[in-house]
Amino acid sequence: MSKDAPGPTPGFLVWRLANKWRVAVDRAVAPLGLTHAQYSLVASLYGMQRAGERPSQRRLADHTGLEALYVSKLARALESAGLIERTRDPRDPRAVQLSLTEQGQTVTRQAVTVVQHVLRQLLEPLGGLDAPRTRVFTDELMTLLDAPLAPSVPNDDTTQGRTP
Repeated sequence: MSKDAPGPTPGFLVWRLANKWRVAVDRAVAPLGLTHAQYSLVASLYGMQRAGERPSQRRLADHTGLEALYVSKLARALESAGLIERTRDPRDPRAVQLSLTEQGQTVTRQAVTVVQHVLRQLLEPLGGLDAPRTRVFTDELMTLLDAPLAPSVPNDDTTQGRTP
C-alpha cells in the first residue's frame, strides 16, 4: 500500500469484524438449530430471566440493539421451535412478554457454552478473554456504543464514494 493510499476506515474494520464474529457464531450454534441473531435473543433473554425480569419484545430489542420488528420475527420463529413463549403483558395489552421454555433454557445453556468457546478463540490474538488488551478493547467498544448517534449526514459531494 502506498503512502498516499488510505488504509481501511474504522467503520469498515468494525463491519468486517462483526461479520467475521457473526459467521463464527452462526456456524457454532447451527447444530443447536439457532442462528447468531436467534442466539443473541435467547442468550439475552436467559440472562434477563435469571435477573428476575420477564422482558417485553421492545425491552429485549433495546437490550440487544436489534430492531423491534426483527425481534418480533425472531420471537415468532423461536416460539414455533418451542424455545420461547410469547404472552400478552397484563399491564399493557399491546406489549408481548417473552420467556424461555424449559427446552429453550436447555438449548440456550448449551449455546452459551459453545459461544464462550468461540469467544475465547476469537480473542486469543489479544491474549484471551481476561487479558489486559481484551479489557481495553472492550472498554473502547463500550465507549463507541454509548456515544449517541448524530442526525444522519446529507448525501453530498463530501460523503460520496467513501466506505463506512
